[in-house]
Amino acid sequence: MEGLFAVGSNGSGQLGIGHLEDVSVPKQVEFDSAANTPTPEDPVCKVAAGGNHTILLTTSGRVYWSGDVKSGSGGHLTPAMTPESTEFRQVVLVDHAQTQPRVTHIACMWACSIFVTAEQDHDNQKVYVFGEGLDVPAPLVDFPPSGTKITDVDASFRHAVFVLSNGEAYGYGTGTKGQLGPMGAMSKAITSVPRKIEGVSFEVRRAVCSQFSTCFISDAGDGRVLVLGADKWGLVTAAPIAVPDWKAIAASWGNFYILKYGGDIVAWGRNDHGQMPPSDHPNITDIAAGSEHCLALTTEGEVLAWGWGEHGNCGPSIDGPAGDVSGRSSILASLSHLPATSRFTLIGAGCATSWINIATDGIFI
Repeated sequence: MEGLFAVGSNGSGQLGIGHLEDVSVPKQVEFDSAANTPTPEDPVCKVAAGGNHTILLTTSGRVYWSGDVKSGSGGHLTPAMTPESTEFRQVVLVDHAQTQPRVTHIACMWACSIFVTAEQDHDNQKVYVFGEGLDVPAPLVDFPPSGTKITDVDASFRHAVFVLSNGEAYGYGTGTKGQLGPMGAMSKAITSVPRKIEGVSFEVRRAVCSQFSTCFISDAGDGRVLVLGADKWGLVTAAPIAVPDWKAIAASWGNFYILKYGGDIVAWGRNDHGQMPPSDHPNITDIAAGSEHCLALTTEGEVLAWGWGEHGNCGPSIDGPAGDVSGRSSILASLSHLPATSRFTLIGAGCATSWINIATDGIFI
């Protein structure tokens, strides 16, 4: 059976674990009904988290929501969510009389959610946004541009970036620090319509968003890197020129992390809470970054965490009253403590939240 487990900040029910208390030991999330629960044939494949809400995406394109209903969910959950709800419920993007579109990509800003839908794979895409005053999921008009497909989307505090099949990147939201490139004559440097990000000299494969900066990277094998936006903590000036053998890329509010195929991590940025990876970390196969912490999956079958873990998102073993895990890593989960047929299929991280999906063949967990 598939099992999604969560730890961390839960004051708005964003962990979906049946109550409003923070937890530091992984607890399995709950869904409002058996009919709306992901299955082994349709498991959770992506977690996106805002300030106080979380959305989950399954392989078939279903989306679930838990947490602060003021972040735009309104009545678009099945069934309608009340302020006391503490489990995941399915998101309704269109009227009940219509067929729900298949969601292919999700992302969250602080109080806003973004859904990319498609009829088949990446055909006839639409982008829905709600939150920040939008109670009804509203499709963005004339986006993506004709002849292109959205291949990736990422978001942070107040901005989001879409990567298109032609290698261009489009920005959405706030660009006051230059994180969306030059904004021209726009008085507030805020755009509610995605606009092309200028100043990137290569075809973009992935883009990830810190709080006030954006990191772009080209195809593996080339791996050119560019950071636009605020240079606090050296996010711009300390960026590598290229990481050709990159496998994955992630961003916290003040850090960028690039995982290499050899299992090493290239990281730069903030380290006041231990956000930089420990120098003696084992071989890493996957990474996920939250607001001020990072998760890593190892070849030995462990999920590690480091950084700021005051809310339990780095596990119970923290350093002092600040809640840091600094210069070392904490083990959130280990296959050595699970049945022999178990495997980790997903790690995710949000605003002081951490997520692990476990699959175990043949038995319930």
